[in-house]
Amino acid sequence: MTQPQLFGRVDTLPSARSGHGRAVVIGAGLGGLASAMRLGAKGWQVTVVDRLDRPGGRGSSITQGGHRFDLGPTIVTVPQGLRELWAVCGRDFDADVRLVPMDPFYKILWQDGSSFTMGPGDARMEAEVARLSPRDLAGFRKFLKDAEARYWFGFEDLGRRSMHRLVDLVKVLPKFAMMRADRSVYAHAARRVKDERLRFALSFHPLFIGGDPFHVTSMYALVSHLERAFGVHYAMGGVQAIAEAMASVVKDQGGAVVQGVEADEVLVSGGRASGVKLADGRVLPAEVVVSNADPATTYTRLLRKQPVRRWTAPKLMRSRWSMSLFVWYFGTRGTKGMWPEVGHHSIVVGPRYREHIRDIFQTGRLAEDMSLYVHRPSVTDPSVAPTGDDTFYVLSPVPHLGHKNGVDWATEAEPYRQKMLKILEDRLLPGLSARVTESLVFTPETFRDRYLSPHGAGFSLEPRILQSAWFRPHNVSEELPGLYLAGAGTHPGAGVPGVIGTAEVLSTLVPDAPGPTMAPMRMAAE
Repeated sequence: MTQPQLFGRVDTLPSARSGHGRAVVIGAGLGGLASAMRLGAKGWQVTVVDRLDRPGGRGSSITQGGHRFDLGPTIVTVPQGLRELWAVCGRDFDADVRLVPMDPFYKILWQDGSSFTMGPGDARMEAEVARLSPRDLAGFRKFLKDAEARYWFGFEDLGRRSMHRLVDLVKVLPKFAMMRADRSVYAHAARRVKDERLRFALSFHPLFIGGDPFHVTSMYALVSHLERAFGVHYAMGGVQAIAEAMASVVKDQGGAVVQGVEADEVLVSGGRASGVKLADGRVLPAEVVVSNADPATTYTRLLRKQPVRRWTAPKLMRSRWSMSLFVWYFGTRGTKGMWPEVGHHSIVVGPRYREHIRDIFQTGRLAEDMSLYVHRPSVTDPSVAPTGDDTFYVLSPVPHLGHKNGVDWATEAEPYRQKMLKILEDRLLPGLSARVTESLVFTPETFRDRYLSPHGAGFSLEPRILQSAWFRPHNVSEELPGLYLAGAGTHPGAGVPGVIGTAEVLSTLVPDAPGPTMAPMRMAAE
C-alpha cells in the first residue's frame, strides 16, 4: 500500500536575542495551537514550531487524487469549548469555521443484522432502546443520569482546572468514591442494562480517547452526556479547517506558526526553561515553553540533557499506553449514489467484544476479527472528493508496538487491509473492491514515525484511573520551571475536547506577559 510522503516547508522564523515576553510552543496539533491562542490572548509573543507540513498534528489531512483524507479526529462533540477559545481571543468561532450537526450521530451494526442508531433527542433514543431491548429502558434512563452527573464533576469541574497539586486530588477522592470511579465504564453500563448490544453502545466511547472500556474509569461515561447535550458535529473542510483557523488566529495575534522545522531540545538557563533549540541548530529564546509533544517525547528527548525525577524513561516504559490504530483511507469512483443506507458515521461490530479488547490492550495479539469505525464525509462535505465519488476513512483499533509479541506491520499491513476490505464488502459496502481508486494506510509504525508517538500509541497514555488527573503528567512541568505541557498526554486527556481543555488549564498557570520594561516573571504555579 502507498505510504504518505510528506515534506515540510520552512517558513521564516522570527528572530530575537531575548526571550523576554516570548513563548515557544512545540507542536501545531490542536492542543498546541489552542495553547498558542490563549498565550497570545495573554499578551505573549508566540512562535509555534512543527515538524509536519501543515497545522493540525493528528487533526491534519492529506489530499491524494482529489480526495482529502482527515487523518485523525473526525467529529466535534463540545463546540462551546471552541467558541470559548475563540471568544478569549476576541474572535467568533462560527465566523471562521462552519459546523454541521450530524443526524444521526452514527449507526452501530452487529453481525446478527440488528442495529442501533444514535442521534439527537431523548424521545428518539428511548424509542431506539425500546425497539432493541424494551426491558432496558428504565436502566438506560438511569445511565444517562449517571453520565450527566459525571459530566458536571469530571468535565466541567476537574477537566477545567489544574490537578498538579496532590492536595487537589485528595479533596476530590470522596466524590470519586461516591461516583464509583473505581468501576469501569463497561461494568457501570452492565449494572444499568442487560442487553449486550446496549452494553456495547453505552461503553465503547473510551476507545475514542484510547481507553479499554473494561478497565477505564466509569467517569468516562460522561461522553454519552456530551453527545446528548451538545450533539455531534462535523467541521466543513474537516478538522484540518479548525486547525488552519486556529493558526490564522495565532498569526493575527502577532504570533507565528512555522511548519517543517523540528524542535530538538528545550534549553535551560538558571534552572528554568529558556527557549528551544531546533534540529538545524537555530535557537528560539523564550520565557515560556509549551510542549504539545507526547510527555514521553518531552521528557526523554527534548529534556534528554536534564535530570528528571518523576517522569523517567523506566517509569514511562512501565506506564500503560493507549492502543494504536490501523487506518485505511480510500477513495471510490462513481459511488455517490451507491450504499444510500451508509451515512456519515457507521460502526461495524465484530463477533467479540471483551475478548477482542483483551487482545488489543492486554495480550497485544493482532486478532483475525475486527470492529470498524467507518467515516464517509463525502455525504456531508462535497469538497472531500471529486464529483460523483466518495472519500472514506476506516479505522480498526490494534495493539501498540510496545507488546513483547509486537506485530511486524511491514508484513501484516496488506493482509490486514484485505481482511478489512472483505468485512466492508460483506457487511456494509457491497462491490467496494471494484470501486476503489486512491488508497493509503496508516499503521502503528506511521503513528510512531509521523507523530513521534511512543509505541505508536494513538492517544498517548491510556486514561486509567491511576493515569488520570494528578497521576497524569502535569500541565505545569514537575521537572523544569517555565515548561508547560499540552495535548493528549496531560490533563484532562485525549480527544478534541480534551486537548482543547489542556490549553484552558495551562492558561490558568501562566500569567499575563510582562510589559517591555518588566523583569522576567515568576510563573504562577512555581
